[in-house]
Amino acid sequence: MKYDKEWDVIVVGAGPGGSKCAHEFAKRGMKTLVIDKKQEIGAPKRCGEGLSMRWIRITGQKPNPKWALQEIRGAVLISPRGKKVVIDTSKTGQTGYIIERKMWEKELAAEAIRSGAKYMLKANVIDLIKEDDTVKGVVVERDGKEEQYFSKIVIAADGVDSRIARMAGIQTTIPLTECDSGYQYEMANVPIEDPYKMELYFGKEVAPRGYIWVFPKGKDIANVGIGIIGSSEKTAKFYLDRWLENNSRFKDASIIEINAGVIPVCAPIETMVANGLMVIGDAARMINPIHGGGIGSAMEAGIIAAEVGANAIREGDVTRDRLMEYQKRWHEVRGKEFERILKVRKFFEKLSDEQMEIIADAVDPKVLVELGHGKGLATVVKALIKASPSAAKFAMSFLK
Repeated sequence: MKYDKEWDVIVVGAGPGGSKCAHEFAKRGMKTLVIDKKQEIGAPKRCGEGLSMRWIRITGQKPNPKWALQEIRGAVLISPRGKKVVIDTSKTGQTGYIIERKMWEKELAAEAIRSGAKYMLKANVIDLIKEDDTVKGVVVERDGKEEQYFSKIVIAADGVDSRIARMAGIQTTIPLTECDSGYQYEMANVPIEDPYKMELYFGKEVAPRGYIWVFPKGKDIANVGIGIIGSSEKTAKFYLDRWLENNSRFKDASIIEINAGVIPVCAPIETMVANGLMVIGDAARMINPIHGGGIGSAMEAGIIAAEVGANAIREGDVTRDRLMEYQKRWHEVRGKEFERILKVRKFFEKLSDEQMEIIADAVDPKVLVELGHGKGLATVVKALIKASPSAAKFAMSFLK
C-alpha cells in the first residue's frame, strides 16, 4: 500500500491515546498518518481492561456489547487479613466496564479512519527527520526498506518505552523503583462472586506496593492479575502464581491468555514538547500512580494535543514555545491531580499490613474511593494516627 510523503501530523503509536489524537486532528481537517510497529491494533494487551464511563464519554462512544463485556458498579477491597470493604458506586454514577480491549482499540482506530486519518501497520519508526533542531518527520522501516515521511508535527504515542521522545532529546528515563511490574492471566471457569464488582487484594505478602485484581469479563471469565514494585527480588508472576495456588476458588479454572508489562507509577515527564513534537499517554508517563490506569488520561492528552496542535499548524508556528500550551493545559486538567495521587501512593507504600488493617477498619469506604483521585489523604492519615500513635512520626509528614 502506498502512502503520501507529506502530512500535517504523524502519530507514532496506535494505542487509545494515539488513535484518539489522530481522530481529533483528522476531524479538524489535518492530514493525519498513524504509524504502528504492530501488525494488529490492540494486541498484545497490557492492562486489566477496566474502563470507567467518564473515559468512554470522552471518546464520544456508547458502550457496545462487542467490546463492553461487563458493567462494573463498584469494588470489593480485601485487606491483608481478609477483611472486605465493599464499595458501591452505582448511586454516584462512577460506573464502568471491563472491556475487550482488542475490539475497542480497533473501533477507536476505525473512527479515526472514518474521520480521514490513514493507518500504516507493521512499520517501525527508526529515526526522526530533523532540520535546525525541529522535528520534520520520521524515517520508517517497512517491508525491508527505509522510507521518509514528512510532517509539521509528530506525536510520540509509542508507549512507556517511548523511543520517539528520546530521539527528540526528551528525558524519559524511569528509575526501577518508580515502575511496577504487571502480570495477568485471562482465565475461564472462574467462580464470579459478584459480576458487577472488581476485587482488589492488598498486602505486602500478597503484592508488594501493589495489589492483585480479579476483573469479571462475563459469566465465568475474569482477568486475574497483579502489579508489584519493579525492584522486587521476586517476580510478579511468582506472587500471582502463589496466590492462585493458595486460593481454592481457582482450582478448576484455567488460563486462556497471558499478558505482562511495565507500569510507570511516577510523575509525568517534565517536558512533553519539542520543536515539531508532542508526547502523550504512557510515553509521557500519564498514568495514575495508585491503580496504574492510563487509558483515559492518554485519550484526554490526545484531545488537548490535537486542539493545540491543529491551531499551531494553521498559525504556522510549531515551535516548542507554541506547543507548550498543550503541556500547560494537560497539567491543569489532570497533572495536578496526579501529583496528589503520587503523594497518596508514597504514603501507602510505607504502611505495614497491620496499619492497612487499621485503615480498613477506621476509614469510610467513600474516602477510600476518593484516594484514587488524590483526595481524602488527610482523613486517612488522621485516622491512622488516632488508632496507632506510633505511626505519627512518618504519617504527619503527609499532612503538609
